[in-house]
Amino acid sequence: QVQLVESGGGSVQAGGSLRLSCAVFGNTIGGHCMGWFRQAPGKEREGVAAIDTAYDSTSVADSVKGRFSISRDNAKNTLYLQMNSLKPEDTAMYYCAESFTRPCTNIIVASLAKYWGQGTQVTVSS
Repeated sequence: QVQLVESGGGSVQAGGSLRLSCAVFGNTIGGHCMGWFRQAPGKEREGVAAIDTAYDSTSVADSVKGRFSISRDNAKNTLYLQMNSLKPEDTAMYYCAESFTRPCTNIIVASLAKYWGQGTQVTVSS
């Protein structure tokens, strides 16, 4: 049973930073398509970032490019999302996800996730 557990969300002011973590159980992140998507109330799911751990390639949404970065620690079997220069429009529930579909992009992770976690809330105030 694969389980993804997110943590690190919270409330920050605009311009602040947060680092989300996703601990993966029942599977190894090595060699897989992993990523983050978010969803705000009344809005569609948006793929934020993805990493193909087999090739170490990353994909980031235009809306967060230059502010967010995705990384992983194979030894800890953990995925991260570093979020800098946060804006109020970044407010959403953030989910860690794994997809079995390639190419591994932020759009694929959002639309064709096989597993995802329970989410962690990020709230950015102006």
